[in-house]
Amino acid sequence: MLLIADSGSTKTDWLLLPAPNRVVRLQTIGLNPIFLSLDEMCNLLRETFVDYRDEVTEVFFYGAGCVPDRIPGMEAMLRDVFPKAATHVASDLLGAARALCGHEPGIACILGTGSNSCYYDGIDIVHNVSPLGFILGDEGSGAVFGRQLLADYLKQQMPLSLRKDFDERYHITISEAIETVYRQPRPNRYLANLARFIAFHLDSEYINELVRTQFLAFFQRNVMQYEQCRNVEISFVGSVAFYLQSQLNACAEMLGLKLGKVVQSPIDLLAVFHTPTSIQLSRK
Repeated sequence: MLLIADSGSTKTDWLLLPAPNRVVRLQTIGLNPIFLSLDEMCNLLRETFVDYRDEVTEVFFYGAGCVPDRIPGMEAMLRDVFPKAATHVASDLLGAARALCGHEPGIACILGTGSNSCYYDGIDIVHNVSPLGFILGDEGSGAVFGRQLLADYLKQQMPLSLRKDFDERYHITISEAIETVYRQPRPNRYLANLARFIAFHLDSEYINELVRTQFLAFFQRNVMQYEQCRNVEISFVGSVAFYLQSQLNACAEMLGLKLGKVVQSPIDLLAVFHTPTSIQLSRK
């Protein structure tokens, strides 16, 4: 059986293909080796896949935090969980590129909790502008949207009507914000959750300007650094891109760029990439 995973900072989507024309879908927390130990991930997966451990013969795991020096440990951990499986670990960015572009050249981007981008030649990532994280970069990401919303709320830069709604939804004090962002683990996830506020106020000029500014910055500071940016399609995965794709497309058009696919999750397209014959992706 083939097991495919797409793991971001917040969640991991899994597809298990145990038989022709049938798919088992599962979801766990994000399995990022920078934030979780190999033992923690191993224990979680042993419990989650208790009924399938000896049946999986191949695993493709694409994950945030799967940088080269972490990949051997991740592959060994997966072999421990699935003792009969060949294991393959790569970055979530390569997973996005394979899902969005298949075997064709293109620019693949992630806009979710964080942001990232690359030029993909149809086989490998050949150029990547470092996203630098939500403090130095991650333009257009949920974490950066949340960071700006929270700062504007606390500094009273947000329009009064929106500030009242933000207060009613989240009840955040300055001391709570500082404690969570500066002292607690995984502040990017906390900030990205605040970005959901955007969806409630898409008719607000303040919100639209915030979205426009961040998307233009993402294109200008990342995508337009690839010399092929006007010659290939620019495709996206991630909830931010998916739910704000009309604004994303408008910003791309302003800059003379061409959008390709925009999908919330790459997992189904990864199943197509890794299976030589078509498969019915029913939700079971």
